[in-house]
Amino acid sequence: MTLVGSAATVVLLRDSLAGPEVLLLERPRHTGSFAGAWVFPGGRVDPEDYAGASANADNDDGAYRPGDEAQELAAARRAGVRETQEETGVAVPPESLVHVSCWIPPREATKRLKTWFFLAPAPKQEIRLNEGELMDYAWLTPAEALRRHREAIMQLVTPTWVTLHSLLQDSTVAGALERASSGQPETFQSRRLAASGGSQVIVWAGDAEYGQDTLAAQATSRHRLTMNGLNWIYERS
Repeated sequence: MTLVGSAATVVLLRDSLAGPEVLLLERPRHTGSFAGAWVFPGGRVDPEDYAGASANADNDDGAYRPGDEAQELAAARRAGVRETQEETGVAVPPESLVHVSCWIPPREATKRLKTWFFLAPAPKQEIRLNEGELMDYAWLTPAEALRRHREAIMQLVTPTWVTLHSLLQDSTVAGALERASSGQPETFQSRRLAASGGSQVIVWAGDAEYGQDTLAAQATSRHRLTMNGLNWIYERS
C-alpha cells in the first residue's frame, strides 16, 4: 500500500529531579488512530501546512513540489506546532523544534503516514487537553514510560517506544536537544519479518535481514525491535 500522506509528532521535554520527562497523551480506547495508546502530541499534515511551507520556499515560484524533502519537513514543522497547540493548549515556538527522525510504516500497514518526529523543550504552560480527542496526559521519564508499557499499565506503539528508548541516555533536556541537533536525523523505514517462536520482529536499515542482499551487511549486524508479548528488545550493532 502506498503512502497516504504525512504527519508530525512533537516530543515535549522538561527537566525533573529524576531526569528529563516527556509528555504523553492517552488516545480514546475504542475509536480513532492508535486507539488506547499513549502517544506524543501530533497529527496529520494539512494542505494549509504545505501552503505555508511553500510560501517560504527557496525557489522561483514558491509552489509546493511533491517529494521536495525541505518543503515536506517545513510543512511537518508547521503541523507539529499546530497539532500540539490544538491537542494540549501549549504554544511551541517553531524554531525550537529539532528534527530527530522520520518514520515510514511497513508496506502492509493499513494506514501509511510518513511521520516526522521533533524534540522540543516544553514551554512552562498549563496542559489543556482537547477532550474530544484525548483521555488523559502524563509527564514521565522515558524509563518509567517503558516500565509501564512492559507491565501492561500503558500501551505504546513502536515509534513511541523506540523514541523513548533513545532518550534513556540523556540526563538533561539540554543534553537531549544538543545530541539531536548535532546528529543526523534518521529515517526508520520499517519492515516486518515473519513471526518466529511467538515473537514479532521489525527491522530497519543496517540489519542483516533488512534487504534481500545480505552481503550488504554482516550476518551479525542488528537494527531491530523484537516484540515477545510486552517484552520488547531493541538491538543495534
